[in-house]
Amino acid sequence: MVENLDSLKINFDTEGLWVLNITLAIIMFGVALGITSDDFKRLFQNPKILFTGIVSQFILLPLVTFIFIKLVNPMPSIALGMMMVAACPGGNISNFMTQMAKGNSALSISLTAFSTLVCLVMTPFNLYFYGNLYAPTAKILQTITLSPWELVKLVTLILGIPLILGMWVKKSKPELAAKMAKILKPVSLLIFMLFIIIAFYDNFDIFINYIDYVLILVIAHNLLALLTGFYFAKSMKLSYNDQKTIAIETGIQNSGLGLLLIFSFFNGLGGMALLVAFWAIWDIFSGLTLASYWSKQKIKEQF
Repeated sequence: MVENLDSLKINFDTEGLWVLNITLAIIMFGVALGITSDDFKRLFQNPKILFTGIVSQFILLPLVTFIFIKLVNPMPSIALGMMMVAACPGGNISNFMTQMAKGNSALSISLTAFSTLVCLVMTPFNLYFYGNLYAPTAKILQTITLSPWELVKLVTLILGIPLILGMWVKKSKPELAAKMAKILKPVSLLIFMLFIIIAFYDNFDIFINYIDYVLILVIAHNLLALLTGFYFAKSMKLSYNDQKTIAIETGIQNSGLGLLLIFSFFNGLGGMALLVAFWAIWDIFSGLTLASYWSKQKIKEQF
């Protein structure tokens, strides 16, 4: 049964894939409605914070994930799912969680915008690099027609274009952008959660039979991601609010994008899809729990 997980396919039709495509694009567009060019300027005016955020998400997390995989030696498809999660940019719900945690909301929004642009290159690079560096996952990649350029095109279509359009609406029609954002953010996130629930329902037997293979791994991996972001920011001597922000940006990954890439390029590979789908649910729970804890803390001025 365990061996079958690497060849197992998750049931998912073309219509569902289109729904996921459109939902992710709408979520990104909704987030972009609150982003301006000044957000990018703030980052470049403080290169230390920019460096910390990007390195934590796109350099340290994939590296730490690779080391973790080498230590625990999970099934190849599950290992590739972990690499997929680590290769994705921060999740868009991180902005809400940062605000709830009394972190640096402006930094969170700025990093979301900048990491979306960076991921056009870094997501395919990290998945390709670490996937081929680890022998068991390299064998899977050899059986998949995975073009880095096709990955870039899909990520650009789903995240890049909605980001630019949202920023344009924000700049040209700020009042309309504010009204649209209030509606789009909660509605699109609700649709995404319904999508995950339906996917679980359509593949209920698979999830029940195999969930124990990813449960502990997802929880441990997510905790590792949060700790990586927090303590790297601390080592860079950022403020406590910035430490919380970097932790959330690093630990709350865009698992929706990960699922889209799995169904688009890996034909719903069982271990990958199972791990990333559970991550999509777990990191919302862990992120909201952590943000709630931080929200109840007294203001901390230390570094």
